[in-house]
Amino acid sequence: MPHAEGYTEFTPDEYPSFPEGDFTTVELETISLKKLLDEDVTEQDRVFQACKTRGFFYLELAGCESGETIRKGADDVARVAERFFQLPQEEKDAQRMQRGQLDGYKSVGATVTDKTGTPDTAEFMNIAKNDMILPPSAKMSRTWPPLVMENQPLFNNYMRTAHSTGLKILSILATRLGAKPEDFLSRHRLEESSGDIIRMTRGPPRKNAEMPEIQTPSHTDFGSITLLMNWLGGLQVWSESARSAGPLEPDTPGEWVWVKPKRGHAIINLGDAAVKFTNGVLCSGRHRVVPSPGEQGKWPRYSIVYFVRPENDCMMEVLEGKEIPRPEQEEGSRISAREWIVQQAKGLGTKFPEN
Repeated sequence: MPHAEGYTEFTPDEYPSFPEGDFTTVELETISLKKLLDEDVTEQDRVFQACKTRGFFYLELAGCESGETIRKGADDVARVAERFFQLPQEEKDAQRMQRGQLDGYKSVGATVTDKTGTPDTAEFMNIAKNDMILPPSAKMSRTWPPLVMENQPLFNNYMRTAHSTGLKILSILATRLGAKPEDFLSRHRLEESSGDIIRMTRGPPRKNAEMPEIQTPSHTDFGSITLLMNWLGGLQVWSESARSAGPLEPDTPGEWVWVKPKRGHAIINLGDAAVKFTNGVLCSGRHRVVPSPGEQGKWPRYSIVYFVRPENDCMMEVLEGKEIPRPEQEEGSRISAREWIVQQAKGLGTKFPEN
């Protein structure tokens, strides 16, 4: 357990190892970011295969400046997260998510985890990319707390690096699909308004030896690509691939299997937008978060996520590419990404305030 004296929750050097034996884990491909940046064709082929079959892979961060920025930056953001979650509840609630917006604070219990309405047990804070990359003097979408603004340079640098990493992967996927990379990239431009966020999440420690409450319910992400940094177990993926979005319950037979955290690695997964843009060629990995297993469960679980989502005004239409089948009818294709993502969030059980 964390030491009472000089108490801090985020102490990754003190965390026990992921337990062996009784916990079924998934075997994910490990892809080198350095090799991708070096245009290694074999590594690009491996990314494409992982995104067609599982929708999840480990991204090794060693050996390049971008990887080091993500690795160290995630530690620094997690320390900011710890300070934020220690604020009085009324200060956190003042930052709550507003109707139709995805940035802001979500309290424990604001999302349901099953069809009976069981509340979740995690809290998170979403910080908007479009505010953090602006000059500090610029008008922002909300009045961010001093703790966030003090760390704007950290968020800015982390978001820019994570975003460029996500776009590199999307560019590779577009090329392998016979599409023009710029057609994919033009839907995810850094400076354009979008639902891109850093999510700082805190899940409580496990209360007893059993595997109890769900911290984040079963879902597929609704953006294009997600970059996750975590230090403790808790992430689980459904054993079978998902090619259609759906809230709460998996749509194919299978079982939940654990994803081991790997030091020095991000976990990458595709979201529903990537599936829609490619008419089901790519795969969105269904996942959930539960308390960490074994001795790891005695610690609160922090995670830092960056979501690359389509620009708000982008139309959710299938890309043109030799390896992308044309839809018989693009039902609902004239919906904007802003509208579509809010619909997906509501389907997951997110409760937006009425005002």
